[in-house]
Amino acid sequence: QVQLVESGGGLVQAGGSLRLSCAASGRTFSSYAMGWFRQAPGKEREFVAAISWSASITYYADSVKGRFTISRDNAKKTVYLQMNSLKPEDTAVYYCAASSNSDYADPGKYRYWGQGTQVTVSS
Repeated sequence: QVQLVESGGGLVQAGGSLRLSCAASGRTFSSYAMGWFRQAPGKEREFVAAISWSASITYYADSVKGRFTISRDNAKKTVYLQMNSLKPEDTAVYYCAASSNSDYADPGKYRYWGQGTQVTVSS
């Protein structure tokens, strides 16, 4: 069992930065790949970024590539999403999730989910 709690969301102007954190409980955190997803009002949940259990593989949606960076600290049981050059279209609720599957972009392959943190980017 893994419980996930996101933090770090907020209101930021376009061009600004935020760092999201996702703290996990449970002894098996280091065995899971971790992903970030987001959902804007009226839209489906979409993949943002993922990182393998060892951090040797990272994977990004084209829309955030070059602007967002995912990382993890297994000793702290935490995964991060550094978001730079934010745009109004990045506004959404951001969720972290844990998966034992390597199909990183498929939300259906993630077993555990956090409650989400709101990110709002003003123009």
